[in-house]
Amino acid sequence: MQETLDEVRERFSQDRFATVNGAVIEAVDEGYAKCSMKLNDTHRNALGAVMGGAIFTLADFAFAVASNWNKDPRVSLTASISFLGRAKGNKLIAEASKIREGRKTCYYEIVVSDELGSQVAHMTSNGFAVES
Repeated sequence: MQETLDEVRERFSQDRFATVNGAVIEAVDEGYAKCSMKLNDTHRNALGAVMGGAIFTLADFAFAVASNWNKDPRVSLTASISFLGRAKGNKLIAEASKIREGRKTCYYEIVVSDELGSQVAHMTSNGFAVES
């Protein structure tokens, strides 16, 4: 039986750094997660742009949810992020999609945009299944 979205949200509420900074799970499916973050002044750098760390945090959270919500625990081995443009809206949206998955490793692509459709970042991450 698959977990409901509320059950997935409850389980990942323990990812405190992401959730304290506003990350919310919007949707999950096999090898997929959509997460969002409403932006406020604490997410911005001295230039007024969204801090790279806030963008990375949301992308990493989406990877964690997509690769773990219905599987044995997986941790990130590497992550590579490219910042593509400035967020023009007031909300970031990260969609993580599975590209490949084996017995012990997985590879995901995460696309970050704002609610206006502006491309913000592209990240790839691979993970490793740990013993539970």
